[in-house]
Amino acid sequence: MTAAQSDDLGISLSGPLTLKTIGALPPDIRALIAAHPHPSLRAELSQISQLDTSGVVFLRGLPAIARSLGKDLDLTGLPERLQPFFDFVTPPSPSTPPTPPKTTVLEKLGDRLDRAYAETAGFLYLTADLTVFSVQSLYRRGGIRKGSFIEQSHTIGAQALPIVGLILFLIGAVSALQSAAQLRQFGADIFVADLLGIGLTRELGPLMTAIMVSGRSGSAIAAEISTMKFTEELDALQTMGLDPLRFVAVPKMWAMLLCMPLLTIMADLLGILGGTLVGLVSMDIPVTTFLNQVFSALFLKDLLTGLVKSISFAWIITIIAVHRGLNFSGGAAGVGQATTSSVVTSLFGIIILDAFWGLVFYLKW
Repeated sequence: MTAAQSDDLGISLSGPLTLKTIGALPPDIRALIAAHPHPSLRAELSQISQLDTSGVVFLRGLPAIARSLGKDLDLTGLPERLQPFFDFVTPPSPSTPPTPPKTTVLEKLGDRLDRAYAETAGFLYLTADLTVFSVQSLYRRGGIRKGSFIEQSHTIGAQALPIVGLILFLIGAVSALQSAAQLRQFGADIFVADLLGIGLTRELGPLMTAIMVSGRSGSAIAAEISTMKFTEELDALQTMGLDPLRFVAVPKMWAMLLCMPLLTIMADLLGILGGTLVGLVSMDIPVTTFLNQVFSALFLKDLLTGLVKSISFAWIITIIAVHRGLNFSGGAAGVGQATTSSVVTSLFGIIILDAFWGLVFYLKW
């Protein structure tokens, strides 16, 4: 049985010091240390007959008990046969978190360039894969759900027509109104029709349609794919032997490529209609006169320019939305970030493509 006694120099422990025997010792030892008259004590351990890990931990905690009572305590006299085990069972040293190394400006720049390179490479690989899969789907329908193209076309095209038509109608009316305010000074009210027709078909029609489709359908594509990745539906498709890109993205690509030019044509017509209404109400130009002037000012090149732009806008919106969705990370907040970044990046891509086609069609080489 383990015993703790007080002596002239401190306290002495005897007997086995194991998990079964140390339960009642702490109160007794605390009382002995507190009652001892000397401030510096020693704990005599020569009479300890047995020691286990719990006993070692108990012995190592005795100096802390003494310090809490305002005294010092040293451990002495542990039998030699128990000393190796006592030394082996050492308390873990308090680990201090390593100080992160300072990052230099060049390292930060290199890290950003590396991430930008990886992002660009991933985007280019996705562009190539999605473009090839879309072309292959014309003659190889395997891996694509039947009816998904019609479903996506209804969502992207038919359901977007009311908002696109309303916005372009108002833009056409406002453009005609502002143009008339300037041309009226020169008695050239009728040329509002020329300006409106060319501006809508070449620039405003495809550009505004792409911006609205990007905010409406592009964000929906990014949110849908990122949610599918979060819920591991894309992994499930791979498990079933289906390519997620062909199954999910290809129908959206073809629906976007078909619906965007059609929406652009409707947007042009409704924008011209809005300008015609303003010409009738504000400038007293008859409807037939206004429309004849519009169509006489337009050339096939103007119409084709808008259609080519709209197709390229549809292509870049779909690829960016799919890319942002596949690169989703995190939970619900990650879905929101993927959606937001899809819209912002799509707008940037639309402006770049618009500038590119402007140089191709209208720059004098």
